[in-house]
Amino acid sequence: LAADHAIQDIEAFHAAVLAAEQESVDNKLVTFGIVPTKPETGYGYIKKGEQVKNSVFKVNSFVEKPDLETAKNYLEQKCYLWNSGMFMFKASVYLDELKKFRPDILAACKESLSSASTDLDFIRLNSDVFAECPDESIDYAVMEKTQDCVVIPLDADWSDIGSWTSLWEISEKDEHENVSHGDVINYNSRNNYIYSEGSLISTVGVNNLIIVQTKDALLVAQQDNVQDIKKIVEILKKQKRSEHISHREVYRPWGRYDSVERGDRYQVKRITVKPGECLSTQMHHHRAEHWVVVAGTAKVTCGERTYFVTENESTFIPIGTVHTLENPGKIPLEVIEIQSGVYLGDDDIVRLSDKYGRVEDK
Repeated sequence: LAADHAIQDIEAFHAAVLAAEQESVDNKLVTFGIVPTKPETGYGYIKKGEQVKNSVFKVNSFVEKPDLETAKNYLEQKCYLWNSGMFMFKASVYLDELKKFRPDILAACKESLSSASTDLDFIRLNSDVFAECPDESIDYAVMEKTQDCVVIPLDADWSDIGSWTSLWEISEKDEHENVSHGDVINYNSRNNYIYSEGSLISTVGVNNLIIVQTKDALLVAQQDNVQDIKKIVEILKKQKRSEHISHREVYRPWGRYDSVERGDRYQVKRITVKPGECLSTQMHHHRAEHWVVVAGTAKVTCGERTYFVTENESTFIPIGTVHTLENPGKIPLEVIEIQSGVYLGDDDIVRLSDKYGRVEDK
């Protein structure tokens, strides 16, 4: 199951799952096809083949996302379903088919798992090995090639919330058909989806827009064109920017940090350390750090000294000094970190010891 699907008719979904369970027990690979309600160009389609049972069909073909006229034709024919990307099958059956059609994918996954590392409750796959695994969907790798694929139509008021327009469609709206989250003021505006994680967004006389403001970026798009956001991702890649792969707020085993501000020779982060956790013992070649505790109590090791820093107190970590930060308390530790130096990249972290196993073997 995908994480971004909304299914309103739970009983219909349960009925489809029970039918799929029987097929998967019989060693079939089942995909769920959504009964279309409109000519949709944002989804791939599945053409139904011969009916096997009451609600089970062979798959005639998988079809790429169509243009609008083709999508209208599919809707009229009533033998096409939206490809939901949801499946049910025995793991052993899928692996057998993967071995048959894409042994390279299976081999890369096995190698990545066999060379995985663990820390706490996490199993971390070998990223270098996994990066060599071909990037191919279940559809392409197996479902389009196997002779044991069947499709079960699903008519359960389904929505793929993978698009901003579909999220607008299923969300509660105001009297002007606007969906607003966060600090938003609308005036003479209709049919908009507006989401703010921070500062105020005001709209005046705009219609049919998607406006999304996060800590990382701002998106403004016409609802009819928002599917082309992938083109922006392609541009970011070509320009070698980082917005499509990195975020301002980053999670770590010990907690998280938020890069609040960055300028020439300085960077400000808000660090949150979970109770009982600590950062790695480390040092930096090119930057010094100032820490201001705003909540909780910090246990700081700086060089040969270990001491406590409480709320409204601060400490200084010189360049090249071995240090660590620990939360000995029972509430989250909040620290404002000000980095200063000629180079502030994350690769200027020399880890000497780490309880999460992130120290590279020499």
